[in-house]
Amino acid sequence: MLENILKYKVVLASNSPRRKELLSGLDIDFEVRTLSDIDESYPEFLWKEEIPIHIAKLKAEAYWDYMRSDTLLITADTIVWLEGKVYEKPQDEEDAKNMLRILSGQTHEVITGVCVTSTYKQEAFHALSKVRFAELDEAEIDYYVKKYKPYDKAGAYGVQEWIGYIGVEELNGSFYNVMGLPVKMLYTCLKNWD
Repeated sequence: MLENILKYKVVLASNSPRRKELLSGLDIDFEVRTLSDIDESYPEFLWKEEIPIHIAKLKAEAYWDYMRSDTLLITADTIVWLEGKVYEKPQDEEDAKNMLRILSGQTHEVITGVCVTSTYKQEAFHALSKVRFAELDEAEIDYYVKKYKPYDKAGAYGVQEWIGYIGVEELNGSFYNVMGLPVKMLYTCLKNWD
């Protein structure tokens, strides 16, 4: 499958082991390349899905000097959105616990922006999933944060981990998007790449 992209060297520009795992599921050859200190700031006027798309594009720009004519670069960013506020990766243990307290008993949105870039073309898109959390008690929040240390995850949780098993009451949209990469949408983008 995806024979149209065999002429490219596909590069996943991400530190996320979950994105690597999910992209592997598409049965394509790729390499992982990471740069440190990429600016992930965004203008305050950006709203909802505009934020992760903007950051995915910033990540792509950071790799421009490494692009060759046969490079196909995939960048992504995920945020949690609740009541007009962005929840990105927590700063520390207390920040992670506070995020989970806020998400407890609420329906929030998980939005991933994806950017696919070659030297002649760029396509960006987003996926949105709605996740309903059960009421989480302090012991559950404390256990999860101390054991799983979700400091590299938007909203301070991984849906594929213990907290997802005991906390997610309902999920509308792509489960894989909540993990960090909407692989069906990415597959469609790659399938139509020329």
